[in-house]
Amino acid sequence: MLDENNIPFPDIKRNMQELEVINNLLGGHSITIKGFKKCVGAKKNVSVCEIGCGGGDNLKAIHQYAENNGLTVTMIGIDIKKDCIDYARENCRSVKNVEWICADYKNAKLENSPDIIFSSLFCHHFTDEGVQEVFQWMIDNAQLGFFMNDLHRHPMAYYSIKILTGLFSGSYLVKNDAPISVLRGFHKHELLHQVKNASAKNEQWLYELKWQWAFRWLLTAIKKKH
Repeated sequence: MLDENNIPFPDIKRNMQELEVINNLLGGHSITIKGFKKCVGAKKNVSVCEIGCGGGDNLKAIHQYAENNGLTVTMIGIDIKKDCIDYARENCRSVKNVEWICADYKNAKLENSPDIIFSSLFCHHFTDEGVQEVFQWMIDNAQLGFFMNDLHRHPMAYYSIKILTGLFSGSYLVKNDAPISVLRGFHKHELLHQVKNASAKNEQWLYELKWQWAFRWLLTAIKKKH
């Protein structure tokens, strides 16, 4: 439902707020930080771009990690929905050095290619061809590395999130979309197939795919020269 164009802004805002809570409680933000750390290596000054940034909570988590660890980070958040960008601006008022872009990620105008590009709970919104396009765009535009944090399609994950959101969520969007998102998640071989297809003509990347709690995949890719 979140992909539809007629959702009232207060409902989108409630959805974004609950997703941030879910990401905190179920480890989504910690997985994003793992991916960021893997890609950043020993660098102390990096630029990072999130496609499908939603309410900006992942960038807020990276900003907090950077401040706690002496890193200088400039950030870009891209989302196709203006309501999500509007909420991200509100949600991340305390975050420094961040630019918000309302656009389809493929059409976003970037002055410079970011060091790191990532997505979180974004790829499951696409067809197989769309996922491959996401990976190809990351390959073409990331200077150091990219990563993807997304869902593992599994019966336990489906029924668990259906029960949890049914009991505790006040958002009809979360109640509807969270179980469907799991059904549109990935098995390991599917992700490996997509990223290998995207990088078939580009051998300068080192890939790693690891399962994370709770029922997530973390795919990281580092340029070999890095």
